[in-house]
This record gives sequence, C-alpha cells and structure tokens, in this order.
Amino acid sequence: MKKITMITIGILLISLTITPNAFSLWGIKFKKLTPSNGVLNIPAADINDGKAHYFKVKADDGIMTSFFVLKSSDGVIRAAIDACDVCYRSGKGYVQEGDFMVCTNCGRRFASTRINEIKGGCNPAPLNRKIIGKNLVIEMKDINENSWYSKFKKQ
Repeated sequence: MKKITMITIGILLISLTITPNAFSLWGIKFKKLTPSNGVLNIPAADINDGKAHYFKVKADDGIMTSFFVLKSSDGVIRAAIDACDVCYRSGKGYVQEGDFMVCTNCGRRFASTRINEIKGGCNPAPLNRKIIGKNLVIEMKDINENSWYSKFKKQ
C-alpha cells in the first residue's frame, strides 16, 4: 500500500511540473508590480528574451489585474491582459508554446506577432504600452480600463 501511495504521489508531482501552467500553482507565475506616478515601469532588458513574462498589479477598483509581455518574433515588445473577451470568466489566461500564446481555456493559438494587433474574440486583450528610455511603460489608466478581465482570476 505504501509503495502505491508513493507511486501515486510521484506521478502527481511529475504531472504538475510538466503541465504548461503548473508553476502558477505555487504563485510564481506572476510578478507583482507597484505603480509609480500612475505608470508601471518594466526594464526592457528583463523582457527581451522572446519569452512571455507575467505580471500583476492592483487596479483602482481593487482587482488584481494580470497581464503578460513578450518580445515577439518580429522584435516588438508586446503586452496584453492575460485574458480575452470570450474566455475571461474561466480565469485561466494564456501560456506560451514557442512563438504562440495559447488560451488555456479553449486552446486557441495566437502568433506572438499578432499580440496587440488584433482585439476581440479569443485574442489576448491588447494593453497599450510604450518604450521610454530603457523601460516598457504601461499607464495605470490602461490597467484600470481592463481590470474587469481579471475579475474571475484566482489570485
């Protein structure tokens, strides 16, 4: 019986570590940010590796709002709320698979170059951003306007 229990625990641990969103179970997927003077500043050097980087910040309405940024395959740093118009109620968001962001609710795939380009449907909700100096800058007014997407996320 003890051997079966150990095998079951081992299988569970292995499956948790290989699933795309497993690291979020331990709360390490999202880095918490604090705004300064109404903006979020993220050093561009920290996010220019082609990988999705996940962040969260508390909006004025009290909702912890999650988003991701990534440098797409065409070299543009892009940002989007970690939800879409269709699946936001699931609270699941997106994971990166190669050059695609994949909705963990419906499985739709979006090329990195389409993030911030297309709005609506299951596309990741675009988030306005700009590069100022060596930082990616996102205004809190844009976070506040889009916080409703994160209303159903488990934080």
